[in-house]
Amino acid sequence: MMTGCSAGSDSDKLETRPAATAAIAPVESTRPAGDVSGLANPIGGLLAETGTGQLVALESSSETSTILFVIDPTTLTRVDPSGVPDLGMSTLLLPAHGAGLAQGKPGEVLVPGSGRIMRVDIATGTVTDVPVDGDARSVLRREDDTLVVGTADGKVRVLAPDGKVTDTVSGLASADALALTGDHVSVLDRRQTSLTQLDLGKERLGLALRAGDGATNLITDPFGRITVTDTAGDELLVYTAGPLVLRQRFPVGSSPYALAYDPGSDTVWVTCTQSNEVVGFDLSTGIPKEVGRYPTVRQPNSVTIDEHTGDLFVGSATGDGLQRIRADQRKKGQ
Repeated sequence: MMTGCSAGSDSDKLETRPAATAAIAPVESTRPAGDVSGLANPIGGLLAETGTGQLVALESSSETSTILFVIDPTTLTRVDPSGVPDLGMSTLLLPAHGAGLAQGKPGEVLVPGSGRIMRVDIATGTVTDVPVDGDARSVLRREDDTLVVGTADGKVRVLAPDGKVTDTVSGLASADALALTGDHVSVLDRRQTSLTQLDLGKERLGLALRAGDGATNLITDPFGRITVTDTAGDELLVYTAGPLVLRQRFPVGSSPYALAYDPGSDTVWVTCTQSNEVVGFDLSTGIPKEVGRYPTVRQPNSVTIDEHTGDLFVGSATGDGLQRIRADQRKKGQ
């Protein structure tokens, strides 16, 4: 166990490692399961937006700006902000490179970027900038519309709805992913490969635990679990917060990376970029059980679940398409 540092700690003096990344995928040797749309854009982020029911994809190719586009999950075709099919391939160019996607208010997605959080209204295509001091890498929205923002220099800030900073916690090497479970906020630090619970009221770090050999991503679920991919160690790690405890760890293999949670079946889906697969684990009994393994598009760096239908979507970071594996196909084992 690693103990929390004070808010005044110098993150430059921490012992770190290069942040783990997705393994380079081989050329596809097996036809991807389900349906594949010939989307040529490399997908760096994918989110099933809860308010509109649309898929939102973040293009991963540019370091200075980012293209955001909306996809109808039924037809796998692009649509304009109003939901009308868009055969002209119109896109929304964001003013800065986006580090990822997070759910905002219903009908809104949040995109962290350098010096800002971009709030994108899916219905209108309107982008509103929320200024941030630093290179924002992660963001989550709480029910009171406050934003918790993590930056590349290891700081986590809480922003009021008017954008004013109300709390700041420092002492990490980087704040790459955030988890909200109940009233607890935890942060994944890729450079320290650690998960740390925050004491926001006192503006300091709380308990911290090692997260494998090279952790990359996390998701939460309604049961308060925090599932982390240990990409370098080929494992999934499952924690709970308040206090922070490692509950489960189990091997996956093939460089696990992106994560999605299916509330209908209490299943965590994880992409394995080294083998171009997506694998499902049932966590309902407390002992992870593999329930599905499907071939994917090449370089599956993003995955999401449509909570309305249970359909699973996988995005290729090499421009090899957007994949849909329907819920009924998974039930039949196809």
